[in-house]
Amino acid sequence: MSKIYQHSTLAALMAKQMQGTTTIGELLEHGDTGIGTLEGVDGELIILDGEVYHADEFGNINHITDMETKTPFATVHFASDAANELALAPTDFAGLSDLQDQYAFKNNFASLRLHGDFKYVYVRAAPKSEAPYPSLLQVAQKQPTFTAENISGTIVGYFSPKLYQGTVAAGWHLHFLSDDHQFGGHLLETQTDDLSGTLESFSDFQIHLPIDDEDFRDHTPVLENLKQKIQSAEGGH
Repeated sequence: MSKIYQHSTLAALMAKQMQGTTTIGELLEHGDTGIGTLEGVDGELIILDGEVYHADEFGNINHITDMETKTPFATVHFASDAANELALAPTDFAGLSDLQDQYAFKNNFASLRLHGDFKYVYVRAAPKSEAPYPSLLQVAQKQPTFTAENISGTIVGYFSPKLYQGTVAAGWHLHFLSDDHQFGGHLLETQTDDLSGTLESFSDFQIHLPIDDEDFRDHTPVLENLKQKIQSAEGGH
């Protein structure tokens, strides 16, 4: 059975719940591929083949080997042989989004993993915040961006249905990691050469809530204009 596993919710980050509430070790029990962030919404996680990489606000890529490192929000799955094999001609972010129509998954979750050569990659990495935490929207207003040209690497991430907006950021949420592990982050735009990889649809979505965390249990969700605030925080993707 195909399953996607998510720890906490995007709405919790919007409501300033950025404290680490599970460990990387616990997260990897539920998947070997995925994306996320670290405590304080510190940068962008890229998880490939059970290895965890962290793109920080300074443009560095760190290999996370301490399994006690904490995250407030992450999504993972186990890569499966049941995934659709993809071979894509040169495209851009909009072209990647067209896969939704081609494979008819607008009402279910899907994962995307693509590898190849890129003419241009534009990413961002959230700056780390300290308690008392700001909202995710405030963080998004000051996050640095980075560009690279003529680079090889991997795109990994998820498509989430509009029905679950708030729990997730509806639409595509994709991260990038270069083959040399020197460049990466949350993908904002790209111009690719030929890419190959996999796309998998999921029949099950499991959400894990950090109910042992007092701040999470007691926080008040920010519901007003939540959709617009998430779209602003996620950079339109």
